[in-house]
Amino acid sequence: MTRLRVAFAGTPEFAVPTLRALMDSPYELVGVLTQPDRPSGRGRRLTPSPVKLATGTSAPLAQPAALRSADDRAQLAGWQPEVLVVVAYGLILPKAVLEIPRLGCVNLHASLLPRWRGAAPVERALLAGDDVTGVTVMLMEEGLDTGPILLQRQITIDGQDTGLSLRERLATLGAPLLLEALQGLAGDTLQPRSQPAEGVTYARKLEKREAAIDWSRPAVEIERQVRALQPWPVAETVRLDAEDEVPERLLVRAARVAPGGAAPIAGQPGRVIEANGHHRDGYIRVQCGAGHLDLLTLQRPGGSPLPASTFTRGPRPLEPNTVLGGAT
Repeated sequence: MTRLRVAFAGTPEFAVPTLRALMDSPYELVGVLTQPDRPSGRGRRLTPSPVKLATGTSAPLAQPAALRSADDRAQLAGWQPEVLVVVAYGLILPKAVLEIPRLGCVNLHASLLPRWRGAAPVERALLAGDDVTGVTVMLMEEGLDTGPILLQRQITIDGQDTGLSLRERLATLGAPLLLEALQGLAGDTLQPRSQPAEGVTYARKLEKREAAIDWSRPAVEIERQVRALQPWPVAETVRLDAEDEVPERLLVRAARVAPGGAAPIAGQPGRVIEANGHHRDGYIRVQCGAGHLDLLTLQRPGGSPLPASTFTRGPRPLEPNTVLGGAT
């Protein structure tokens, strides 16, 4: 195997398996780029990225806030990489960066391109109800995830997958595929192919407002919303009890489509029609625009996730005829 000089750029947990694969490979990891430390948690303490923590002392580390100027790019250029591996870095790479490595910049993307180009491919695939997804290794160019494809691998989306679990599966799938692509590039045995013009979709960045549950939608769509938005921003609803000056927010951590089909339902979407709290596998059944949704795990802001049966007992229970609405 040719001993390439490889630099790495990545930030979140999704990038860590590929970084570790590179650290354990015969390639020479000459440096790592990651986002600057960010305030996090209730105390807003500066927190290093998962990639920074995983790098440790294994390679030189740089955390530029941008890569627009020559000064911003100086450390990367000084490492003299032959290829730059990019996995969820979080900064746009200008042309001047793309031109630094002689073999170019190689990106691992969490979808089967050209479907779901952009920032949130995992969540958009779940929200859309896709049956399959995968990972793509591509050569980067200035367009948004438009570069030629080197390799792809497909997996089936499980009916229980959340944004978190599917992202973890794709990260594990992508790490060895990236090494395979590097081997092909180094040996000049891998032929890039242009992305097809058909089937292009865009995975726009998630926004907090997308967490609000619209109970007039079909239950199957709301169930996908609950799974896709784990661990952020988390699907949520509010109680619309008349005596509340400020509606109580409830985070929905787990749910399922209730048996009985998805026909349109007469009556008020968001109304609790059954609260089964007699055993630990209880549920709270809510009327939707089509079908019913069983809430299985809920959480009050600042509290711990609790089984639905807990919300049918004690103070302020969720019981039949309680009405839920969109988050405030």
